[in-house]
Amino acid sequence: MDRPALLERIRSAWEALERSHAGLSDAQLIQPGIAGDWSVKDILAHVTTWEEESLKYLPLIIEGGQPPRYARYGGIDAFNAMMTTQKRGLSLADVREKMHEVHARLIEFLQGVPEAQFVRETRFRRRLRLDTYRHYLEHARAIGQWRAKLGDA
Repeated sequence: MDRPALLERIRSAWEALERSHAGLSDAQLIQPGIAGDWSVKDILAHVTTWEEESLKYLPLIIEGGQPPRYARYGGIDAFNAMMTTQKRGLSLADVREKMHEVHARLIEFLQGVPEAQFVRETRFRRRLRLDTYRHYLEHARAIGQWRAKLGDA
């Protein structure tokens, strides 16, 4: 896969995430129960957290470094819980604004990454896949299933 193909995969999955919550009211966006006690707002903040982690650690990976393990937080689930708690007080507008700003920064960053990181399986590509398009689709499906239960799909 080359850069354009990977960027297209990211774009397509991002659009699926956007469609998954399109048309929901603000009240529905903050309603818990999609994944445990998470709301759509919590999921969007969570996706942003992982894009922020990508922006923090992908440059390190390119340089041959090793990102720290999430065991220092008690594991990925504990890290997710901690970040959800930290971001839960943000307004819906703030979550949306931050989500789009961070996503734009990530796409801009990817434009400058050496092509060699895209054309073969690398630690960079693995991290990018886990933090972006695979992650977006996982949460888009969860939101879609929740909407189907509500009869709102």
